[in-house]
Parts: sequence; C-alpha cells; structure tokens
Amino acid sequence: MCVSIKKKFSLACTAIWDKPKLSLHKHYANKQRKKWVHFALHLICIIFVPLIAKEMKEKKERFIELLRSTRRQGIEEVISYLEKSGFFTAPASTKYHLSYEGGLMEHSMNVYDMAIALRGPIAIMKPEVEEKLPEKSIIIAALLHDICKANIYRKTQKWNKNDQGQWEQYDTYETDYSRMPVGHGEKSVIMLLSLGLKLTLDETVAIRWHMGAWDLAFQSYEAKSNINEAGNRYPLLALLQSADNMATHILEL
Repeated sequence: MCVSIKKKFSLACTAIWDKPKLSLHKHYANKQRKKWVHFALHLICIIFVPLIAKEMKEKKERFIELLRSTRRQGIEEVISYLEKSGFFTAPASTKYHLSYEGGLMEHSMNVYDMAIALRGPIAIMKPEVEEKLPEKSIIIAALLHDICKANIYRKTQKWNKNDQGQWEQYDTYETDYSRMPVGHGEKSVIMLLSLGLKLTLDETVAIRWHMGAWDLAFQSYEAKSNINEAGNRYPLLALLQSADNMATHILEL
C-alpha cells in the first residue's frame, strides 16, 4: 500500500537526521549532519520516489475502474472532474490523517475497502440488510463521499523550530473554502448531482450525513431530527460512517 511506503520513507528520513547526534562536538555534528542528510536523502529519493509514484498510479487506476464498474449515469463526468480538480493529488487533511499528496484518494480507497470488509459479517448476522447494501452503492458512497475536498487544499510554506531550537521552513497545506462554502457532506452531494451523477436516495443520505454529529448545525433541532431518521432508515449511512471512522483512526494512524 502507498501508506506503508510513505511510512518507511518517513522512518528512513528520521533515522538519517538522528544518526549524526553521536558526535560530542555540536558544530562538527551539525556539519556532519548536513553532509550525511544530503547524501542519504538523495539515495532514499532514488529508491522510494519511483515506488510511491507506482503505488499512486495503481491506486488511481483501481479507483477509476471501480467507479466505471457501477455503469452509473454521469460517472464519466465525475471522473473527468476528479482529474481536473486535483482530487487524485490532494491530501486528506492539512495536518491530521494522510496529510500528503494523494492522501485524499488513498483515504477514499481505505473507506471503500473497510466498508466491503464490514458488509460481509453484517450480511451473515442480518441477511435481510444485505440487499440494502449493494456493492455499487458502496463504491459510489465510499469513493466519492469526500469529493467536496477536491478543490479546497493549496500548498503553502510555514515555519517551526527544529530540535536545535532553530527556525526552519517546511512545506504544508492550507484550506480555502471560498469556492463553494456550503458545508461538507451536503457539498459533496450538490457537486455530484451538478456533475450529472444519478444518485439513489440511500447514497444521497449516506454521503450527506457521513460526518455524523460532527456535521450538525449548532443546536439545530431539525438537523438532529434528520440525522436520527437517516440513521434509522438507511443502513448504508451507518456502514459509511463506520468505515470512514475506522479508516481514519485505525488504518491511517
């Protein structure tokens, strides 16, 4: 998986940075570190960057193949938008889970894989629910629940102090909600419908409320009533919420 390669890359970089601390002379250690880091990072990049690119390409191909397998009206328009909007290279967050290039696509795939894994045991324990969790709906809901994030991230640079107390600049992301400030789950639904995707009511409800109580308007009785009713009526919502939560807090830590 792409995340495992990125973790190995991160661990390797940390090891590279820490290695020269064995020196007792601070000035010499810093000089030694710079030479070591320059050489070792160059070597690491030669090894890891092509692997990461290959993993991302394969994940993107699988993502698109799954969407096309639904044969849903408007799916090609959605895929075209994902390409143009930068969805496949966007992070999943600015500083929390998968906050790196390709993180949003990776998170969406993790949610799909988790949802499919959960669907089997649910069908065994309660067979009558299985028909309410069709695989095509899981594909649509899981892979596209966060399409609202496709165009909100932009690269920037910030400053922080390193272990030596020195200020250094680093690359990161920041959010810009100005293009379509209408919320989260509801934004995804609006975007998909505007692109011409034919959504079922189950898919619409699941995508709209996938954030659960986090997406409730403050002290809104109407919103609370709607999400409670949605949870009781649409098993796809519970499945998507569970898969999203487990992907974020278990798979992506």
